[in-house]
Amino acid sequence: MLDTIPPLYNEIHDTPVRPDAFEMDDETKILLIANHFEEIMQILGLDLADDSLKDTPNRVAKMYVKEYFSGLNPANKPEISLFENRYKYNKMLVEKNITVYSSCEHHFVPIVGKAHVGYISTGKIIGLSKLNRLVQFCARRPQVQERLTIQISAMLREALGTEDVAVVIDAVHHCVASRGVGDTSSSTITAEYTGRFLNSGIREEFLRYAGVA
Repeated sequence: MLDTIPPLYNEIHDTPVRPDAFEMDDETKILLIANHFEEIMQILGLDLADDSLKDTPNRVAKMYVKEYFSGLNPANKPEISLFENRYKYNKMLVEKNITVYSSCEHHFVPIVGKAHVGYISTGKIIGLSKLNRLVQFCARRPQVQERLTIQISAMLREALGTEDVAVVIDAVHHCVASRGVGDTSSSTITAEYTGRFLNSGIREEFLRYAGVA
């Protein structure tokens, strides 16, 4: 039952934002970020009079607000379409290889990988594209992969009214690959299993379908 499902986020799993984070409109945010990014470029010694660079501060600001970090704003949460499970399909549904493109909150560099999500219907089914949109919404904010995994699971459980949800993410962190240790061959796997997916047999079936067993 829905009333048995934990809240979507709690203090530990929520993305850390200030209470006034969404009082400022997007256009003002873009203007302010562009001004600050121009200062960064100036400090780096770049010539903003150059045709290739002069519009970069505004491009970066728009990218941050409208794309990379648009998932910070609850107003951008996708509407979830649910349908009656008229077919009485009571096995798991798995959508694998959903593109994950997020940003490491420690260095603001990309986290790139794939998410595999599964659920067992208790009477409702979700439009398949909504699974992709839900993953994207959670990913489009400064993240750590562990929290991203939990947030996707919590949002899917809330939408479907079921605890029977599995989420696995396999991603490359560019804070490891493109800086620091510079290891381009490693990836990170995180998982969140709830409800019937805590059963080892059901969990192994999910992992086989997702191709990560």
